[in-house]
Amino acid sequence: MKHLLLTLLLAFSFCTVHAQETYFFAQRDTCKLYLDIFRPAEGSETTFQGIAKPTILHVFGGGFITGSRSDGFLKGWIDHLNREGYTVVTFDYRLGMKGYKVGRGLGGAFKASDQFEYSQQIGVEDLFSAVFYLCENQDKLGIDPSNLVVAGSSAGAIITLASIREIANGTAQGLPEGFQFKGAMSFAGAIISTEGAPKFESAPCPVLLMHGTEDKAVAYKKVAAFGRGIWGSDYLAGQFRKKGYPCCIYRFQDRTHDVAAYHSVLWELEKQFLQENVILGHKRSVDALVDNESLPQWSAISMDDIYGGKKK
Repeated sequence: MKHLLLTLLLAFSFCTVHAQETYFFAQRDTCKLYLDIFRPAEGSETTFQGIAKPTILHVFGGGFITGSRSDGFLKGWIDHLNREGYTVVTFDYRLGMKGYKVGRGLGGAFKASDQFEYSQQIGVEDLFSAVFYLCENQDKLGIDPSNLVVAGSSAGAIITLASIREIANGTAQGLPEGFQFKGAMSFAGAIISTEGAPKFESAPCPVLLMHGTEDKAVAYKKVAAFGRGIWGSDYLAGQFRKKGYPCCIYRFQDRTHDVAAYHSVLWELEKQFLQENVILGHKRSVDALVDNESLPQWSAISMDDIYGGKKK
């Protein structure tokens, strides 16, 4: 039963969610990238207080080594969002750590920091390509690109947070001028950097951060040395607070990387964020420590479990 969460996530990566619509959106040197669209259920309410609900653009997780846009463990969450009147889009991105050998512990991660940041960056590039496709084809697809919420778990949450930083700092490439997400939801996310602590030069879109306080796979606080490392939800929320940027963070007491798979069980928190912060535009901030024994809990996993802990 050891490391059950990792086993479950890897097992579900071989299951698939069957999309209603699939579109080719980008050609890369190594592959073609596709996106899937899941429409609201018939008869569902697609507005809240007369305002259109956003489309959720999901970034899958898997440590930059595995996972896909059709991961089976997302099916229940996607189905629920559709019943709640939300359109969901999932998409491919390149897996920059696939086949890369990471050394053991923090030393191995430090040596691999350039590759980790590269993996984050190409993920952001592919996310922006998917967004550009939605913008260019909004009439055909019936999706409003000005009403997109980006959401990700684990590696997908890292890509999510890195993308909103680039937009806030004016360094995003491949997006229409002035583009901004309506919101961002991060399940156990962080930002990887080899050039010091991440900064936000202007206010990002509304952000929902959810993270376990004992996460050993994606840092909850920060793990950094000599300007290289990973800055987690606790650090980012602190920076937002100092600058007066609205942010909702839920800190799950003593939980590990479980939170990366909490999509369905945290729906009420997501719903409140989507309705109040995103749809109604309230500048609402939350900083909550959650100690709830009824939430699912699996064996803890670490970076060594994900990347194999190979000695170099």
